Amino acid sequence: MKIAVDAMGGDNAPQATVRGAVDAVRQYGIDVILVGRREVIEKELKEYGASDLNIEIVHCEEVVAMDEHPASAVRKKRDSSIVVATKLVKERKADAVVSAGSTGAQMAAALFYLGRISGVLRPATAIPMPTIDGVSVLLDSGANVDSEPENLIQSAAMGAIYAEAVLGIKNPKVGLLNIGEEETKGNKLAVETYQLLKNSTLNFIGNVEGKDLNFGKADVIVCDGFTGNVVLKTCEGLASAMFTLIKKGIQSSLISKIGGLLVLPSLRGLKKRLDYSEYGGVPLLGVDGISMICHGRSDARAICNAVKAGERAARQGIVEAIAKELGKQQ
Repeated sequence: MKIAVDAMGGDNAPQATVRGAVDAVRQYGIDVILVGRREVIEKELKEYGASDLNIEIVHCEEVVAMDEHPASAVRKKRDSSIVVATKLVKERKADAVVSAGSTGAQMAAALFYLGRISGVLRPATAIPMPTIDGVSVLLDSGANVDSEPENLIQSAAMGAIYAEAVLGIKNPKVGLLNIGEEETKGNKLAVETYQLLKNSTLNFIGNVEGKDLNFGKADVIVCDGFTGNVVLKTCEGLASAMFTLIKKGIQSSLISKIGGLLVLPSLRGLKKRLDYSEYGGVPLLGVDGISMICHGRSDARAICNAVKAGERAARQGIVEAIAKELGKQQ
């Protein structure tokens, strides 16, 4: 297995991307191809004492900036790091691509060069959501802001495959994110999607409300990308605000500080579970290859974990499993 890493993508590139790739090689023995400006990558490898590691470098000069129009940039900058890294997957020289650069550009590159799996209407991003007992999968989390019922049922099917193959959840429970539990609740999209899911072969348990997301009621939670992205950003902000308030509370008095020392190990464990870097990257499901999308602010740990997640998704044959399942439905 070889994982192509876009060394130039992300707010903390190339330091975090190269360091994360190096950590993945050292910790997990994963073969990595770093894609980007050779002289910059070699400098970073030397900085981390990794010049002797068996890390391949594929040189390219261009980088897609965050503020560029994704599709136009991918078309014009064919020598950009995200395009070259994606083409390595297309050419079977790499088994997955990992990038913390422009999400739009990564999606455009995946669609242009990898293409969609036969039968897939629209790809979807599947993001792990921590629950009190483990983790669930939310999709779509931003790939498609406008969706049709047919898109959501495909997302549900792909999410169920990912949850079972990669997260190890047997016969995952699928829930539809809605404003109430009754099947007549919600807008037109929700009502029509409910009926499709109800009549599908998926383990559909009905509607799931926002308050249920982190309690593990469903293993796979389906919604349109606009709603999913709002949910994702809200959860990130809430977690950050919660720990800020806890920190202020602990520092408010001497007794609070003493108590804080006692609960510190538990708080650290909780913060780790809620930290996006623990999951690394999220897969763009529905394209004919593994493309892991990372947070733009990804640090080295996030990149390392994304490489690991990409390798696991490729090893579990996610693309083949989705193609097989959707083939049954046609």
